[in-house]
Parts: sequence; structure tokens; C-alpha cells
Amino acid sequence: MARLQTALGTSFVVAALGALGAMLFAGGCGSDADDSTFGGNGSSGSSGSSGSSGFVNGDGGSSGSSGGPCVGLQCNQTSCSGGGTTTLTGKVYDPTGTVPLYNAVVYVPNAELTPFTEGVTCDKCGTAPSGNPVTTAITNAKGEFKLENVPVDVDVPLVVQIGRWRRKVTIPAANVTKCGTAPIDGGLTRLPRNKAEGEIPKIAITTGGADSLECFLRKLGIDDAEITEPSGTGRVHLYQGKNNEDGQSDGSRISKATPDGEALWNDLAKLKQYDMVILSCEGSENNDTKNAAKPNLRAYLDAGGRVFASHFHYTWFKNPGDNPLRTTASWISGGDIKSADMTVDTSFAKGLAFKDWLVEAGGSPKTPGLVPATDLRTNVASVPASGAPADTSRRWLSVGDNTKFYSFNAPLGVAADQQCGRGVYTDIHVSSGDNADSSGGTFPNNCKSPKPGLSPQEKALLFLLMDLASCIQDDNVPPTPPPVVK
Repeated sequence: MARLQTALGTSFVVAALGALGAMLFAGGCGSDADDSTFGGNGSSGSSGSSGSSGFVNGDGGSSGSSGGPCVGLQCNQTSCSGGGTTTLTGKVYDPTGTVPLYNAVVYVPNAELTPFTEGVTCDKCGTAPSGNPVTTAITNAKGEFKLENVPVDVDVPLVVQIGRWRRKVTIPAANVTKCGTAPIDGGLTRLPRNKAEGEIPKIAITTGGADSLECFLRKLGIDDAEITEPSGTGRVHLYQGKNNEDGQSDGSRISKATPDGEALWNDLAKLKQYDMVILSCEGSENNDTKNAAKPNLRAYLDAGGRVFASHFHYTWFKNPGDNPLRTTASWISGGDIKSADMTVDTSFAKGLAFKDWLVEAGGSPKTPGLVPATDLRTNVASVPASGAPADTSRRWLSVGDNTKFYSFNAPLGVAADQQCGRGVYTDIHVSSGDNADSSGGTFPNNCKSPKPGLSPQEKALLFLLMDLASCIQDDNVPPTPPPVVK
């Protein structure tokens, strides 16, 4: 049975003995991008195309691009007769191990992994991931991967990664079929639930009186011990959303010591400590707690930060009238919609994959391309705003002519290769509606829904949250695997 290990095994003995040769041919071995979260436009290590049901795999690599001696696990890659190859197949799942994930990177490293640098960074796609991979692949819309040219006759380290979600396991040599295909147990290829299993992005979440996104993270499979107050050791830090308008309720808290949202967004340095910020709808705009901090959130996005905002948190993008982010959407003040089917925008490559993934993941239980949703609002008409460049923002889901999920890259108004931040907005209460979770009270007791147990609209959020965690790439082009290091 496959088992977890933290070392790369005997392959490093080979690597050590070949160290002198490795130095002589260092120019042909490439470099390790410590903070890269890759997965986009790399070409030297990719082949094929990412059709919604086809596999995309790397080219494996061989004994060094300059004809030098092999290094480490390169020496265990083998040629097979008749054009065959040694292959591992499987699926990548969310931390619960139940929902398959699209565009996850799977690879075999040839060196120890470098820890991620803490704090927001400008991550770029198209570079080799940490560990000098010898073969790479990405998952298709069914969450499937096919990893070719896998080393043989040695325990094989395997890394599964989406952005700063990363887990490394070991596949025993006996579970690899030389010049054949061997499946991997899905329990090994899910994302980590806690720090002991792997790396989890550092996330700040503000709770709200109208949406319970902290409960969504629990249902995603993150252990409760990883959801703490900022003074704790968890990877997810909870801040309480306060509502001082219309007599609405405050969001949930862990204790009386839980800081409020202002403690997060009023401090740009604190914002920049997080890879991602999730803002749960508070039931009102509450601009008096946010107006002074809006430049901070824009600066965070421009530096490479990732923001997910639910309903009334549109104020970060819409207000005041001279807010540069206002151009990401045409804003309206419409009514509430109790339930409706959201339509997937399939006018771009990743939208087509989103449609197919929703079928596989159970997010479109009746009709492909439609996602049943509850507790919808109508504050966004179309994206982007009239007169803004067409690539300012991207629609993902809509009801009629009104957008329900959209995204944009930051900074606005610069070339795509200069953008490394990303925002996602939803015009619905994603983790409200028909489920049993309470958007107030004491966490985690306010979370009543079973886990796993994502609703269709929460599964749509899962796709976009994982996309938010990934490096910025062109959504019009199918993603390709990152390059190998030869």
C-alpha cells in the first residue's frame, strides 16, 4: 500500500555520487523557481492539449539537455519498446477526497521542495515548480492525470499542487509498472487537510451576517485546528465581520478575542501576510468601516493578492465613484431572487472546462451548463463596465443578462504579463440559502451542514477558489503542464 514519506529515498544517493557531473552540466539543468505556482504557458515540458476529457502530460525528460550524465531520478527513467512508457494515472481531489479538481499539477521532483515564502508575492505561470521535476502533468476537467516517463525500480516521490496548496507523497517502487500503467489511490492525491499532510495557503476570512463562508472551508475538508484566530497557529485566520447598518447580525467568531474585519483591511502590511482574503457578506455595505481601507485592498491585489468577495462586499469594487475597480462591472440595484439556474459562460477555454467539470463534480445535477442556486442578488448587470476594455473582467456564471460570478486580474490597465493579482466576486450568498449553517454565532458550532456535502453553488465556488489560488494565466487558452528540468 502506498505510504507517505518525507524523503526522496535512495535516488538522492545516486544524485550525490553524480554531484560533480551535475555541476559540470548545471547550465542544462534549468533553475528552481521558489515561489512559482506555475501551470500556465510553459512549453518546454509539455505536450498534447487540455481537452475537457483528454489527458495533458509532460514530456518526462531524459539524461540532461546537453548530453551530460543523468542526475538522480533521471537515471531511473527508461526507454520502452514500441513507443511505450512507464505511466501513473489517477485523480486529484479536494481535501475531503470526494470532489475532483481541474488544472492541478502533478509531478515527480528530483530534489527537495523549497518552502513557499510567507506573504503575498507576484507568482508567474510557465516556470518549473520547486524540486527540479523530471516529469509533469495537469488534471483535466474530470480531475484525471496521466504522468508518463515515471522513474522505475525506486520509490517515486509525487507532488500534487494547486497554487500554494501542495502535498508530497511517495509511491513505492513495487506500485510502479515498468513500461506499463499503474493507477494511484485517490487518498494519496487529494490536497492536504492540515500542515502535517502538506502546505495550505495562508488565508484570511472575514465572517458575515448574511453568508457563512467559514463553514464552506470546513466542508472543503480543512481541519478545524487549521481555522483559528490570527494569534493562533492555523493556516486560516478568522476575523469577525461587523454590521452596523439596518440592524443586521454580526458574523460568527471563535471567541470574544476574535478581531473584527477592520483589524485586517485597515493594515496593508497585515493584508500582505496572506495569500488569499475571503470576504463573507455582512448584510450591508458598512462603508464607514471600509472607505479608508479601500486603497489598501487595491494595493494588496496589485501586489499579487487574491480576493474573493460575497455580495455586499461589492463595495470594495464599486464605491466610491472614482474607485478604479468600478470599471470591472456595470453595477445596478436589483431585487432578490430566491432560486434560479445559473448559466456557465462557455465563450472561453476555461469556461468550457468549467462546464464539463461541474458535470463531473455534481454541480450541474440536471443539465450540463446550468447550476441550480439559491439566495441570489442582483447588483451586477454585465462585465466589464461600459467603455472599459473587454479584457478588464471575465464573466463565469449568469442568470439571464445579469452576472453572478465574475473575475478580474490586477493591476488593471497593464499588460497581461504584468498582472499577478486576482479578484472574484459573487452576487449570491454562496453558503447560505437552503443549508443549515448559521452566518452568526460561535465557530465552528454555527456550521451545521455535514462535511463533505457541498451544494451545487458551493461546488461552483470551489472551482473558482482553486482557480483563484493558481497563478495568473490566459483563460482563453487551455492550460499546459509546467516544464521539466533536464
